[in-house]
Order: sequence, then C-alpha cells, then structure tokens
Amino acid sequence: MKNKNLSWAGALFVFALLLWCTAVTPGKVADPATYTCAVYSTFFSLLPPVIAIVLALNTKEVYTSLLVGIASGALLYANGNLELALNTLFFNEDGGMITKLSDSGNVGILAFLVMLGILVALMNKAGGSAAFGRWASTHIHSRAGAQFATLLLGVMIFVDDYFNCLTVGSVMRPVTDRQKVSRAKLAYLIDSTAAPICIIAPVSSWAAAVTSSVPAGSGINGFTMFLRTIPYNYYAVMTVVMSLFLIFTGAEFGPMKLNEDNAKNGDLFTTADRPYGDDVDDGNDTNGHVIDLIAPVLVLIAACIFGMVYTGGFFEGVDFITAFADCNASAGLVLGSSIALLFTFVFYRVRGVMTFQDFAACIPEGFKAMVSPMLILSLAWTLSGMTGLLGAKYYVANLLGSSAAALQYLLPFIIFLVAVFLAFATGTSWGTFSILIPIVCQAFPDGEMLVVSIAACLSGAVCGDHCSPISDTTIMASAGAHCSHVNHVSTQLPYAITAAACSAVCYVITGLAQAVLGSRASLVTSLVLLVVAIVLELAVLSVIRARTRAKNSGDAA
Repeated sequence: MKNKNLSWAGALFVFALLLWCTAVTPGKVADPATYTCAVYSTFFSLLPPVIAIVLALNTKEVYTSLLVGIASGALLYANGNLELALNTLFFNEDGGMITKLSDSGNVGILAFLVMLGILVALMNKAGGSAAFGRWASTHIHSRAGAQFATLLLGVMIFVDDYFNCLTVGSVMRPVTDRQKVSRAKLAYLIDSTAAPICIIAPVSSWAAAVTSSVPAGSGINGFTMFLRTIPYNYYAVMTVVMSLFLIFTGAEFGPMKLNEDNAKNGDLFTTADRPYGDDVDDGNDTNGHVIDLIAPVLVLIAACIFGMVYTGGFFEGVDFITAFADCNASAGLVLGSSIALLFTFVFYRVRGVMTFQDFAACIPEGFKAMVSPMLILSLAWTLSGMTGLLGAKYYVANLLGSSAAALQYLLPFIIFLVAVFLAFATGTSWGTFSILIPIVCQAFPDGEMLVVSIAACLSGAVCGDHCSPISDTTIMASAGAHCSHVNHVSTQLPYAITAAACSAVCYVITGLAQAVLGSRASLVTSLVLLVVAIVLELAVLSVIRARTRAKNSGDAA
C-alpha cells in the first residue's frame, strides 16, 4: 500500500512539473528551422530508445514500452511543454507518427506485409504449407535437419530481409514444429539469415543501401567497396557460423536452452504470450500438394527481383547491377508481392483447390495476421523519428569523429562499437550506414584501412539491428516464426552478444595487422584474417558448450 501511494505521489509530482513547464515554455515552434531542444545532441537524446528497450525487456509489454519511449522523446523535444509534445508526437514534419505513416517507403513496407500475410493465408488455406510439412517429414528426420533446412532457405532468399523473414517463417514453421524445434529457435535462425546474409550478398536491397551511402565526389565506387568489405564483415559471417555450430552440435545456452528443452517435451512456445495463438500444424490437413506452396514462393522470389530492378531502371537500359543499386526496395517488394498474389489466385483457381469465396476470406485473415508486426513497426518508426529530432545521431557521430586521429588502428574496433550502439538505440541499420560511412570516408580517403573501417561499420550496424527490440528486422523475424517478440529478443541476445564480442576482438586484431602490413595488405590478408576470426569463434563456442555441459551434469547430480 505504501509503495502504491509513493507511485501515485511520484506521478502527481511529474504531472505538476509538466504543467509548470507548459506554463513557462512556448507551445508552438516559431521557426522550425532554427529550433533546438535543451537536450539536442547530448547523452539525454538517447533516453527514448533506452527507456523503450529497458521497459520492453522488463515488462514484456512491447506496445506500451514503445509508446512510453515515444512520449518521453516528444516531451524532451518540447522541453516539457505538453501542448508542443502532443503536436510533435503526431504532426512533426520530421519525425511525428503521421509523417512516418505517410512516408511512401514505410507505407510500401506495410502494404508488402499485408500482401505477404494474405499470400501465407492462401497457402495455408490451399493446404500447401501442410503438404510441404508432410513432404519434408519424409525427408527431414531430425531437429538438426529441420534447422539446417531453415538456415539453407534463409541463405537462398538473400534479396531482402523483410521478404526473407516472412517467407522462411511461413515455409519452415510446419517443418520445425514437427521436429519439435522451439519458436524462439526458429525466430533466431530466421533473424540470423536475414540481415547477416543480405549484408554480404552483392545482389540485395542492403547492398543498394550501402552503395548509396558512399558520399558523391569521394572517388569511391560504392559497389566495388561493398564487395571488398565482405571478408571483413565479421559479425555477419560469425552469425552464420554460430548458427551452423549450434545446429550440428546441439549446443544451447542462456534462455534459448530452456525454450529448446521445453520444445523437446512438446511446448514449442515456453511463454504464455502467444500473439498468433497455438498455430501448430497437427498433420490432419490432407488437402493440397507441395506445388501449392513451391509455385507461389518461387513466383514471389522472381517477381520481387523483377520489381526491384524495374524500379531501378533495368528495363530502360540500365545494367542489372546498377538497377539493383538504384532500386526502390519498398516499391519493388510491393510490385513483386502483388504479382505473386495475382498468380496465386489464378493458379489455385485453375487447380481447383480454392473457391473465390475462400480467396476473399483469406484477405482479412492475412491482414489480421500482420496487425501485430505492423503496429510494432509503426511505433518503432515513430520512436526512431523522435530520436532523430533529438539529434542522437550527431551525438554518436561526434564521439566517433573525436577518436579518429588519436586511435587510428583501433578505429575499426571503435567504429564497430559505435555502430552497434547507434543501430541498437535507433533500430535501423540503414540509418547507421548513412551516418557513419561518410565519416569513415573522411577519416580514411583510401587504402585497406578504409575497407576495414567501412566493413566494421556495416558489421556493427547489423549487430545492433540484430539485438535491438525496436529493429524492423527483429520484429519481422518474430512475425515470421509466430513467436512472442520479447521472447525472441531475450533468447537471441546471448548468442548475438557472443558473436559481437568475437567480432570486436577480431577488429582489434585486424587493425593491428593493418598497422604492421601497411600497403602490403591484400585480399589474401583479408581471407587469412577471416579464417582466424572463424577459428576464434569456434574456440569460444566450444568452451561455452563444455561449461554448459559441466553445469548441466552438476545440476543433474
């Protein structure tokens, strides 16, 4: 009772303080171009995402946590004025919720989600997903096999991370369910083959984003630079290597171990929070054939690639690589998914596996299935907008710029850590690229250190994106696996942190190697250092596995 009274007293005090701030500060911005808040580009500009992340991990309430983070950002921007904070939250032209939801790229992603949700509902209704699960059960007879097939499919769908997450999830869920793989592990495998694969795939929307982030007039070919960074992109490679190690050794640690142990005993979810219900394939659906899933998925892949190069001007005479580099990924995915949706309707009608009424019923079902990720994405975009209004990216960029001259050969390590922090706090890899790559290009105009430093930036951005609860890719992975979002984040963090720690050490080693070799560093050097990185990670994972086994043996005794 006493704690409750203290809480009410604290809330009343805060409200009274806000009323006082509202009375003594202006409720409107006279000149938006010159307005800056009191905490602009300071440590406090990072408070909104920190508040949202801490609340989400502690309360397990994603929506409320994001809203609290957004509200705190709006209040900081408004210097405590309630009227200005409310207008900022909804109507600010640079970061308000209405602005974010009216952005054509963001709306395109939401439209893509809806169409992909409808497509998944159609495949389930036609029996294609269940048929594939039955077919896979005759060819995949182990948990390791189901997990490796998931990883392999994720590697094959390298075009775009959103597309990857939802497609791999819808195709592999029946397979992993039958082999008693937890939804948390499925979400981890999906997330580990989304951004980490896209960032080392030359033909992907991520490659286009990185290429476009290289500043004009720098004399650097963005696509060539992207190719050269691949061997130095330690986090992406280590994440895939870690996934393979976990799959084939059966080693698990942290909260994931509890989820996997429960899955072996029949509980695929572990958590009481099941936003998609107990949607486990029981094998009773005998309708449909494997082609009812394979054909729509193949058309979706081909159509999305077509849509991307179409928006990049491929059919106007631009070469394929340039078209991919200049594509509008959001518009391309919408075009591709709409083509695939139309094909699926015609295909199912010709095969006679679905009536028009069944098709119509799948439209609201698909939309409803995507409400949760759409809501989280919308809130995450708004939170990112609030963080941008507070100048958080400039604060982080200044920290990086001030260390460039003094710690030249430790700069890859520093860039990696800064990129991790920035991507984690803002939930965006692409935004991190656009902020840090121009700074790196100024610090190192040419040479191998430029390549290593850009690779560290890309690697850190993917790592932060991989760990962040407000990252769109992390949200998509939860949606694809039909897993509780907070459970996915909490089970993935120990694995991501392990790969990040190994990557950080490797960037120290790489920086020192560049100091010794200088201009003699080459492609062979990068490949040797990559082998060293992989060996280091495998050694660390082996130690963790041995300690986990020893602990389990001690507990059993």
